[in-house]
Amino acid sequence: MADDLYKLTALDAVARLRRGEVSPLELIDAAERRHAAVNGAVNALVTPCFERARAAARRLMARPVESRGPLCGLPIGVKDLNDVAGVRTTYGSPIFADNVPAVSDIMVQTLEANGAIVAGMTNTPEFGAGANTFNAVFGETLNPWNPTLNAGGSSGGSAAALAVGIVALATGSDLGGSLRTPAGYCSVVGLRPSPGRVANGPAEQRFNDLSVEGPMARNVADVALMLDAMVGYRAEDPVSLPAPAERFLDAARRKQRPKRIAVSADLGGVTPVDPLTRAGLRQTADKLANAGIEVVEASPDFAGAMEAFYVLRGLGYATNMRALLSKHRDKLKPDVIWNIEQGMALTAERIGKAMLRRSRLYGEMLAFLDQYDLLLAPSACCPPGPIGERWVRRVDGHDFPDYIGWLTLHGVITLTACPALAIPAVFAPDGRPLGVQLVGRPRGEAELLSAGAAIEEILGVAGAVPIDPKPARPL
Repeated sequence: MADDLYKLTALDAVARLRRGEVSPLELIDAAERRHAAVNGAVNALVTPCFERARAAARRLMARPVESRGPLCGLPIGVKDLNDVAGVRTTYGSPIFADNVPAVSDIMVQTLEANGAIVAGMTNTPEFGAGANTFNAVFGETLNPWNPTLNAGGSSGGSAAALAVGIVALATGSDLGGSLRTPAGYCSVVGLRPSPGRVANGPAEQRFNDLSVEGPMARNVADVALMLDAMVGYRAEDPVSLPAPAERFLDAARRKQRPKRIAVSADLGGVTPVDPLTRAGLRQTADKLANAGIEVVEASPDFAGAMEAFYVLRGLGYATNMRALLSKHRDKLKPDVIWNIEQGMALTAERIGKAMLRRSRLYGEMLAFLDQYDLLLAPSACCPPGPIGERWVRRVDGHDFPDYIGWLTLHGVITLTACPALAIPAVFAPDGRPLGVQLVGRPRGEAELLSAGAAIEEILGVAGAVPIDPKPARPL
């Protein structure tokens, strides 16, 4: 049985922890064995900290089981963008290759206070910039379904670690799809919550509401469990929200089917979409329609929204990283330099127009979601590609001029401030996972998770992971 502990869902593991059938130490041992067995094939959990985890578990086990929090001693992975006290935290950058923080960030503090045990750091591209997980410190994270392919990014290490069973829960973050892309590429679940739902920082740019932290797991109920352990107001984060009265897990367990959903492969024509992805979305929509859900081809008007995303994203990079550029330009990858310089070149006119477009889009999205329970779209515009392809250059005959262009499906949703849940949907004929994102109403995580759990049940692919890493095969 000890050799099979890695197969447990997070909910099953927590239930066994509460009943005393397994201890946090046994789960840490299982995670370490699984890491030794499979991490070499995917390079997902790049800085293990099992001895720190055991020390934390012993402290937790000294408390009564009912006071150990919702995670009760469950090992998790933390994306290598979030400080963990006493653990090497590099942000995927050679500049911080030897960085060991003395204090954990707010999100990690919250998780540990709620019974999470950090098992290690998961791989990320440098400063989270990019939807393919590689960096000069740890190298590439490979896709568990085919190691010739990338695992998506920037939370690719977390997604791959979940898919191969090193951990049952992991953290992610999302600015332009960094939770949603790797979830789809690795056939796991990732939630981009509403801004403020998960307190983070402290950061220099405290009022940032584009990039958010969120949970990743192998199924929707486990994501809801983790979200319950992440939420809560923190004064250091001025946009943070109090925990809701009802647990997100209780909402997910209701599995309330949506009555009427909108579906759009390209969000009204704002981006090209690969034919395999279009076919996968159509197959998904047909399954939902056959289950009795009304499915309507419709989308809000996202015209001009991606330009606004470019501007506001660039502004954030310039604000946060200009000092690093002036001091460490030679150690930054070209994509990061490009982001910062794009932001530094912005004019007040462009920034103002972007802010107005975002404001109008929010109102348009509210009106749209008065007509539909949620919006269904692909979790990426194409299936996972070769690991050596640092970003997607071409989709369905369209060339992208930069590494953000192919992320339009994500960027325009980010601007709406709506929560988005990426779940596995189908597999392409060549075996590549194809995921979808479900976009709900602002601050509507409970409703979204409930609908997501119902849709997950209809689609029937949640049990596809964990897997042993698959052998390489040509497409």
